[in-house]
Amino acid sequence: MSVSAMRPYKGVYPVAPTIFHEDGSPDIEGQKRALDFMIDAGSTGLCILANFSEQFLLSDAERDSQMALSLEHVAGRVPTIVTVSHFSTDITIQRAKAAEAAGAAMVMVMPPYHGATMRVGEAQIMAFFRALSEAITIPIMIQDAPISGTPLPPALLARMAREIENVSYFKIETAGAASKLRELIATGGEAIEGPWDGEEAITLMADLDAGATGAMTGAGYPDGIRQIVDPFFAGDRQSAIEAYGRWLPLINYENRQTSFQTAKILMKEGGIIASDVVRRPIAPAHPETRAGLIELARTLDPLVLRWAR
Repeated sequence: MSVSAMRPYKGVYPVAPTIFHEDGSPDIEGQKRALDFMIDAGSTGLCILANFSEQFLLSDAERDSQMALSLEHVAGRVPTIVTVSHFSTDITIQRAKAAEAAGAAMVMVMPPYHGATMRVGEAQIMAFFRALSEAITIPIMIQDAPISGTPLPPALLARMAREIENVSYFKIETAGAASKLRELIATGGEAIEGPWDGEEAITLMADLDAGATGAMTGAGYPDGIRQIVDPFFAGDRQSAIEAYGRWLPLINYENRQTSFQTAKILMKEGGIIASDVVRRPIAPAHPETRAGLIELARTLDPLVLRWAR
């Protein structure tokens, strides 16, 4: 199995950060440079407007502008996934149709949720994804993430894959992801076109062993994730294990310390973007935490610290 930019989509699809000026306004040129770096660093494809893109801090107009800018600038160089999650079925459909019309390869969607307690049951989840599938022709990736708090057992996911035409990709980033991937693949069979890993690739090796064919990570070091994924898909599991061991401390730092600020901190340090600011009410990383991230990254010599030099 090789990494592929064609269906079935496989490989490394990092989430693009949203780049801001120091005053918090969108930095268009910085955004373009970030996307160019991600492609040059070996991203098989990209994902935009996800949680690691700070989508929850963007206005609807900014979201539309970001999608248009990104898809136009990427210009088909790699497949691009657009996140269209919303509690409303109709708004999700509107977003997905706009993404498809603009050239998205796939849409990623979380199940409907709002706040700590407003969620819907399995029947409504099925109806939500069925209506979405009927409105578009590109694949739908269901994001199974702790942030939604919505239980999505493997049996339900497999049922949606079998019964809803365009539901065929699954980003699994809940606890015990490898076990869930195994059960999903076993239950869903050929209907599971893309079982994917998430959560910054912190469980990547176990998830690959379980059958994951794609990894959706942060944007700071796609070249490092490729060092794990490429040999694994080429049948060289030992080299994949060794690379995973090298990169895991940085993956852990991103997952546990600097979260979605990681890519922007590294991109600013490498001169790719001018500012790593995040929008209020998010607090910037503590200077010592930021320094620790950069120090750790330097030991691995990622392209992000050299690309713009």
